[in-house]
Amino acid sequence: MSKNRLEAFSDGVLAIIITIMVLELKVPEGSDFASLRPVIPILLSYILSFIYLGIYWNNHHHMLHTVRRVTGGILWANLHLLFWLSLFPFTTWWMGENSFSPATLALYGIVLFFAAIAYYILQTVIIKSQGRGSLLAKAIGRDLKGKSSPIFYLAGIAASFVLPFLAEALFVFVALIWLIPDKRIERVVDAEKI
Repeated sequence: MSKNRLEAFSDGVLAIIITIMVLELKVPEGSDFASLRPVIPILLSYILSFIYLGIYWNNHHHMLHTVRRVTGGILWANLHLLFWLSLFPFTTWWMGENSFSPATLALYGIVLFFAAIAYYILQTVIIKSQGRGSLLAKAIGRDLKGKSSPIFYLAGIAASFVLPFLAEALFVFVALIWLIPDKRIERVVDAEKI
């Protein structure tokens, strides 16, 4: 099976997730800048989630460039990732509406954690189906960012109830380390073309 349908489906789901998130944004009452104050937590949670979804879309796009043949395992692993990403609108809205309260931060962190695990599973299934010498296996190497991100999420979840600001900082930190697109896959794919 070719990867075109997988890419198109994944892109469509991510577009819908972002659309749902933006539709949850409500226009503040009033026409002055002071009327924006109550919606600042909602806007901040939306911005963070939008960045995370952009990171996932970007890295997913690069990862699928290495896939030669799609297997049933890849389809299910991809669907598993999309499930966790589809929870972003709910957790984003709940966290923003409640000004980053501890329980909402913890749930947001749990969804981030399981999305990272799902991405890792997809990556692992792709490598298993394409072989140890595959482009993806060559590209990811030790994958320090990928392996350390869930640890930061777990720390953020724990900090949510004790030091909410630290939890927020950890979630932002992980987004920042992934903000610059990962060039490892591009380099390997480009080298393979030569």
